[in-house]
Amino acid sequence: MSKLNQPVYMDFPLRLGRSGAATLQRIPHIRDQIEMVLFTDPGERWFRPEFGAGIRTLVFEPNGSPLWQITKQRLQASLAEALAGEVAPRDLDINVQADPDFGERLVISISYRLAALNHSDRVEFEVAGGV
Repeated sequence: MSKLNQPVYMDFPLRLGRSGAATLQRIPHIRDQIEMVLFTDPGERWFRPEFGAGIRTLVFEPNGSPLWQITKQRLQASLAEALAGEVAPRDLDINVQADPDFGERLVISISYRLAALNHSDRVEFEVAGGV
């Protein structure tokens, strides 16, 4: 694989070591970006107030199908913008549902394909939801 397909990114949050800033390859960088989008509240970033999906606020919402649909739409829009150039919106598959063992938790599954590498991946997050 060429270096054009595997650029090096600075790790977030920034960590410094003897050799400088910590770095990541493309695949772990994309996973970190997804996590940033999910756990950043809109308005939290001063110069990008629209950034983030704010899933932490779901803790105070009733856990049911309407919440899942709204969350899915919010994530689709936020991730499509944040991952533009890396993941095509049509290659994002987002599933939001209740945890089968603990009904008060949401399970968010995100599948995607990195266009430049033709690499598919899936990440899953659990969020404590309301009752």
